[in-house]
Parts: sequence; structure tokens; C-alpha cells
Amino acid sequence: MNYRHAYHAGNFGDVLKHVVLMLCLEHLKRKETGFRVIDTHAGAGRYRLDHDAAAKTDEWRHGIGRLFGPDAVPLPAAVATVLASYLAALQSENPLGSLTVYPGSPALVQAALRPSDALQANELHPDDAAILRNVLAKDKLCKITNSDGYAALKAAVPPRERRGLILIDPPFEQPGELIRMTKSLAEAVKRFATGIYVLWYPIKDEKPVTRFHRGIQDVTGAAGLRPALKVELLLRPLRNPLLLNGAGVVIVNPPYQLAAELAALMPFLARTLGDDGKGLFRLAELTTEVDAVPGRTELDGRKAQH
Repeated sequence: MNYRHAYHAGNFGDVLKHVVLMLCLEHLKRKETGFRVIDTHAGAGRYRLDHDAAAKTDEWRHGIGRLFGPDAVPLPAAVATVLASYLAALQSENPLGSLTVYPGSPALVQAALRPSDALQANELHPDDAAILRNVLAKDKLCKITNSDGYAALKAAVPPRERRGLILIDPPFEQPGELIRMTKSLAEAVKRFATGIYVLWYPIKDEKPVTRFHRGIQDVTGAAGLRPALKVELLLRPLRNPLLLNGAGVVIVNPPYQLAAELAALMPFLARTLGDDGKGLFRLAELTTEVDAVPGRTELDGRKAQH
């Protein structure tokens, strides 16, 4: 499949990915020590929703359009708290309350950086890389590279700050992307075992995703890391492998309160973004697999609070 950022900006997969990203950044910022974000497949950085590629698909209307802007649904207090930093970034991009601009991961990260922090945003596609340079506007905290995303990651770790987050979000234009993600992660954790790794993936068929999860388990186990956390948002049951049925994020070295925050959020996202209000979600450490069910989490209450 082709998952170039511009065509899907602000859709349900972006919402899930960027909420996780912003929550992880908030956790990193709880310590004064600086950190570095490495965005391996950064895209163009900012997208207009009212023209060009995003307008051709209008996927954002069933994603961010339900959470922010004139057509947004009311947010329960607990959900609004979890989404606060994400929605604040969107408000900054759309100060009049309309929804015409969607910030990609580089713009979201840039808005969250402190003077002690840094961003390395890598984008291979030359047109998107050129736009990205304008988006980041020669910010001294931001470095832009233009190479293969996995090669960029290999060259960038360990960061000199020795604290950081790595976002791996490829366009899935070629087969075998999940395998490349797993191999790249395995190499990276050997050099930077304490980093937070956020890996996004589309969900069409269950089988390759299950193999991917097992590969992540092998990587974290070999590195002596605690189990990774997975969170998945499914628009519908996985009955037709030809459809984009959902999206997921795996977090290696997840912040300790992240599971609890996502447990408070995911039932709402499943209802609000799923087909006919019947979306599904899965939230679990990558040690067991349980079928997705509406409005439930695979984490029990004790694990969700640790």
C-alpha cells in the first residue's frame, strides 16, 4: 500500500500516532535534562486540509475533524486531559477555531521542544523534504536530513543527549516494511537501549501484524528490556484484508503512566472514530494476544495503573 503522509493527513491513524507522540514528549519533559527526537520518515511537516492531496481523500473529516474544529464532538473531561497537548498544538495551527491546517509529526515536535531539546527530521522524498525545510524555518533546534529513514536512524543513535524518542513511520510503499522496521529497531536498541521507540503501522490483515509483534518481542527480550506496549485502533472487525481496517503503534520503553492514559482515551476514540460508532481497540503489553472487543482494554486495572 502507499501511505504517503499528505493523502492521509489528520485521519484516524494520524490521530492515534500523534496522540501517543505528544504523550511521550510530555513524559520526557518532566525531567529538566534535554532530549532529542529522531523522526525517520518525517514527511512534509504541515498539511493543508482544504486543498491538494488531503482534500482528495477527506479522511481527516472522520479523524481529527471529530475531535477538533467546528464539527468536533464534546470531549469528556478525562479524554480532554489526555488530549490536552495534542489539541493545544492544533489550536496553535488553527487559531480561529477552523480546521484547515494539520501539523505533521515534525511540526508537533517543534512546538513541544524546549531550548535544551532537539529534533532531527529525516525525509527521503525530495519534494517533501523541501517543504519540510520551509516548515521548520531554519529553527536552530531542528536538523533536517534527506536520506533513507533507516540509514538516518543508524547514523543518529545514540544521540549526544542520551535521552530521546525515535519515531519510525514509513509510507509502506514496498512489501516487507514491517520486517525492515523490526531489523532497524534491533540495531538501534543495541546502541541506544534507553530510548523511547514509537513505531506506527497500518492494519489490513492480522497475520503480518502478529508476526511483527512477535519480532518486537524478540528484540526487547534480547535487549533485556521490559515488554513493549501496543495500542491499536480498528475502524471495524478484521474481516476484509483488502481494506485499511485500522492502525497501531508499538512503544518500546513506554513511559510508566502511558498505559493508564491510553486506557482512559481509547474507548472514546474507538466509539468516535470507528465505523458507525462501533470501532475496536487493543491495548496491551506485547506478551499475550487477545481479540479486540468494543470498549475494552487488554490491560487489567492493576497493570493500567502501574
